[in-house]
Amino acid sequence: MSNSAIISVVDDDESVRIALDGLLRSHGYRVNTFANALQFLSSSERGKTACLISDIQMPGMTGIQMYEQLSSLGIRIPVIFITGHPGAPPRLSAAAPKPLAFFPKPFDCAALIACIESVLERPF
Repeated sequence: MSNSAIISVVDDDESVRIALDGLLRSHGYRVNTFANALQFLSSSERGKTACLISDIQMPGMTGIQMYEQLSSLGIRIPVIFITGHPGAPPRLSAAAPKPLAFFPKPFDCAALIACIESVLERPF
C-alpha cells in the first residue's frame, strides 16, 4: 500500500517515536518524528502534516499547549493524542476544536491505524 499522507509524531519518548514510525511506515505512510512540541512547531513539515499524533505530557510545552497554539494560529491539523496517564481526557480551551481521539499507552495499533484512516478519508 502506498500513501502520500504525512503523519507527524511528537513524543519525548524515543522508543514510542521509533515504534510509531515503524508501524506507520508499514502501512505506507510517510512519517516525521519530533522529540518535542517546539521542534514540530518550528518545522517546515508542520504545513505538510495530514495527521498529528502527539503525546500529552512532555517536558516544556505539553501536547495540549502545542494543540492550542496551532489552533490559535489558525492551523487546523487533525490531532490524535496518546498518553501514559489514563483517565479523563484533559480540558482544552473552548477556542480549540476537539481532538480526534485519545489513546492510552500502550495503545491498540489496529485501532490507531483505523482512526488515522478514518481521519484521512474526510476533509478537515
